[in-house]
Amino acid sequence: MDHNKKKKLFRWIKVFVLLYSAIGIALFYLQEKFLFHPTAIERHVPWQFDIPFKEVDVPMNETDTFNLVQFFPSDSIRKGVVLYFHGNRGNIKRYVRFVNNFTKHGYEVWMGDFPGFGKSVGNRTEKILYEQATQLYKLALSRYAADSIVIYGKSLGTGIAAYTAAAGKARRLIVETPYYSIPSLYNCYAPIYPNSRMASYKIPTYDYLSNIKYPITIFHGTDDGVIPYRNAARLKEVLKATDEFVTIEGGTHRNLNDYPLFQQKLDSLLMK
Repeated sequence: MDHNKKKKLFRWIKVFVLLYSAIGIALFYLQEKFLFHPTAIERHVPWQFDIPFKEVDVPMNETDTFNLVQFFPSDSIRKGVVLYFHGNRGNIKRYVRFVNNFTKHGYEVWMGDFPGFGKSVGNRTEKILYEQATQLYKLALSRYAADSIVIYGKSLGTGIAAYTAAAGKARRLIVETPYYSIPSLYNCYAPIYPNSRMASYKIPTYDYLSNIKYPITIFHGTDDGVIPYRNAARLKEVLKATDEFVTIEGGTHRNLNDYPLFQQKLDSLLMK
């Protein structure tokens, strides 16, 4: 190789290294913004829903408060409670439209916001998300027997739901559009980076699922453009023979609730 070609090759290598480093640094420092898209509201502003509800503040420490909304079925006889861990956008108001999936079967639905979402305030780390989930579970256990508790996770909340399910007993875990782990999800978008070391949130859903002794049901759509189906499908490896992985053909990240198969299967789980 002549001198000019070597110089040109070296110049392109430098450009690549600079771009790789710049993008990697941006991904590392901006990952919180990629992962969380909260909508906060003033704590004095009252929640307004068309469903009977009660707002509960759960103090975590002197500065952090976990805000929870308990939705109630119209029937005074309660079958149990669904602990609903929502996705990474908005706040409780964005997900209230799914509450009827459970209240129509006689379940209360307890839905809390992550720190920075809605009225929940304080620091946000993976450890804190787990601590808040644990508090929610303990609160439910003070009111209901473990076999009357259903743990439900959607999108980002699936890993938190799986952690909660692995740490305690419940009737069933149901997760909608889950991920194998956060680093593995990053690998779907930026596979050339060492995501297992770069990711500040790990949330190893696969690990938690492997430690759950009671029934698990997973829903995922084949056309999910946020959490690719192939990423979620890896979770089949850790499921028990009696667990279920329900594939919604053509389903995306946000429309599984519109599919008859999803509704029929969810109804059958909650009627048992």
